[in-house]
Amino acid sequence: MTRPPVKLAFESALACSRTELWAAITDLRCLRREMMPYMRMTAPPGVRRLTDVRVAPGVPLFVSRILYFGFLPLDHSRLTLLSLTEQQGFVEQSPMGSMRRWRHAREILAHPDDPNLLLLRDELEFEPRWFRGPTTSFVRRFFEHRHAVLRRTWNGGVDAGRRG
Repeated sequence: MTRPPVKLAFESALACSRTELWAAITDLRCLRREMMPYMRMTAPPGVRRLTDVRVAPGVPLFVSRILYFGFLPLDHSRLTLLSLTEQQGFVEQSPMGSMRRWRHAREILAHPDDPNLLLLRDELEFEPRWFRGPTTSFVRRFFEHRHAVLRRTWNGGVDAGRRG
């Protein structure tokens, strides 16, 4: 019997412009800041932004080593975007050593109640190869951390996030 994939969603209200947020979510240095100290992903020399690489939907951009705690190489990802839409978001579906399936959609949305805020939503769907429970807990904690970093960056520490 096949288990259904794990689905998680995370959302934060952020006090920034769409242009600023788009720049941050496509800048690999900003993404690394979100991920540390839990994880760091490598990129080829000269690739500083997701927009630096020609995106062909479903074709891997490059192989990224995933370094747990920033230095311990334990996984890899053939970073693959299904879409990259200027000022709106991206859908990543990358083959990974630790996952049978990994899909991450990140979207910038208008806040429904406050025109001075934006919502950043991450939706994940994944199937770990091993240790489903611990892997799910780690991914949940990792994305909670990422959203806490985003809220500290844009909101001065004010917690305006939701998790699903």
